[in-house]
Amino acid sequence: MSTAQLVVQHLPYLRRYARALTGSQVAGDAYVAATLETLVNEPETLGRSTNVKADLFRVFTRIWNSLSVNGQTDQTQHDLPAEVRLGQITPLPRQAFLLSCLEGFSEEDAATILGVDVSEVRDLVDEAGRELAADMATEILIIEDEPLIAMDLEALVEGLGHNVTGVARTRTEAVKLASTKRPGLILADIQLADGSSGLDAVNDLLKSFEVPVIFITAYPERFLTGERPEPAFLIAKPFQPANVSAVISQALFFQQSARRREARASA
Repeated sequence: MSTAQLVVQHLPYLRRYARALTGSQVAGDAYVAATLETLVNEPETLGRSTNVKADLFRVFTRIWNSLSVNGQTDQTQHDLPAEVRLGQITPLPRQAFLLSCLEGFSEEDAATILGVDVSEVRDLVDEAGRELAADMATEILIIEDEPLIAMDLEALVEGLGHNVTGVARTRTEAVKLASTKRPGLILADIQLADGSSGLDAVNDLLKSFEVPVIFITAYPERFLTGERPEPAFLIAKPFQPANVSAVISQALFFQQSARRREARASA
């Protein structure tokens, strides 16, 4: 398989990571586009190791951390889209947390991507976990038709300090539960038991109120193509508890950040 083919193979996961960092499809995909442009102009940046995926994420990280709004002065990045240059930059601890917990990189690979040593990666992940866990407890609606998976998710989110408002197996049940008690976050499977779609259920709910949504699917590559409006937060089945924890923290973090900006704007 050629290097270009390997890069294409890993793009859905780079998009997922970029969107988790930025909290949006548009900003995340803009970073990915900048990464691909760098690879075209500097093909030698790949192939420094036998791990093409780690090399790809390392190039992305170099761009992410070189923006002037991140406290640095690299002037070569001003050609990037405005929404990227002006977007909020996620601190290094959160990057380490997502690389390890969401993307499943080993500590060694995460250290290489971030340009730090393994012991610092461990410290960064611990720091991010403490930071993201603070003051984020909320009410969570789970939309999942498989009982065992629903039970696992329920136990997991309650273990993180959240409260589950209910578990819906169908689009209709989801709408009914949300009308009874409005959730602060939704965890939704995409394909439901009665043939309905978790995407449709969520779209129904978002007509009435705004809430962060995390989709769960066995086929993430189908929803990370960059060709249409897509979920900003996505978890692949089978999932690891640390992955769910990482994405929930990110979704709530960006929601809280948006609310702070709105409060400042209206003050």
